[in-house]
This record gives sequence, C-alpha cells and structure tokens, in this order.
Amino acid sequence: MSITATELKENLSKYLILSATEDIFITRNGKVISKLTNPFQERVDVAKSLFGILPADISLEEARAERLQKI
Repeated sequence: MSITATELKENLSKYLILSATEDIFITRNGKVISKLTNPFQERVDVAKSLFGILPADISLEEARAERLQKI
C-alpha cells in the first residue's frame, strides 16, 4: 500500500494497525521516502512457510531426532 505523508499524519493509528499485516510505503511529492512495516514480519513469513510440514501426530523433538538420523 502506498500513501502520502500527509495521509499518514492524519490517520496514523489506522496505518499503524495496517502495518502489522502489510507494508505501508510513505510518499512525498510522488517519491517513496519511507516504509512502515511489522518488525516481526520475517518471523511470521517463516512460520507460515512451515505450517503443515510436520504431521500433527509427531512432536518437535521426534521430528528433530528423525532429521538428525538422516544426516
């Protein structure tokens, strides 16, 4: 999402909430000057990428032991 600096000033709380789920690019005179983002977004993306990889009937320790046996 891209917004102007003026729009950010007028609706800061709205964009702080939105930045938890998506990047907000702030522009001035048509040029991007800043990006408002979730500092933990990388962790969220990694966790989402792992979702469904481990079967529900196996513990994390069992999965780790199985992985180490393959090495």
